[in-house]
Amino acid sequence: MGTKYEFKTDKGDTVAIFFTSTGTIQMYTLQKGCHSSSAAEMTPVEARRLGNILTGAIIEADQESVEIAFSALADLRVTIHTFYIPRARAGQTIEDLRIRAKTGATVIAVCRQDKNIINPPPSFAFEEGDAALVIGESDQIKKFESEILVE
Repeated sequence: MGTKYEFKTDKGDTVAIFFTSTGTIQMYTLQKGCHSSSAAEMTPVEARRLGNILTGAIIEADQESVEIAFSALADLRVTIHTFYIPRARAGQTIEDLRIRAKTGATVIAVCRQDKNIINPPPSFAFEEGDAALVIGESDQIKKFESEILVE
């Protein structure tokens, strides 16, 4: 059947979470003094999103970009964006391009022909068509796009 987690809030409401054997997650809430509960069924992805919201990590996705806000860290907001490397940058390294010095952004991963390179070193040379995953504040991501990706 699955696994059940249940707890009571300080106000006496009951929250129950069921992880079913089929992979769905069911959440039930029963307010103190009520006789019928409310239910929601979620996929694992939806449940993770709810978990992020409840823990203060708010994710907003827009095409190839995701912005994450961490309310527990003085409302820190970071953006992670995927860019495709143009021909003009092929053969140049992260160090050659002085990405962090020019933009403040950091390349955290590169996907090349279905192979992922996590935390590429400064000596990593780009190839045309590489998908670079870049992290930074919103203005740093915009600088990366305008200063590094220009043809």
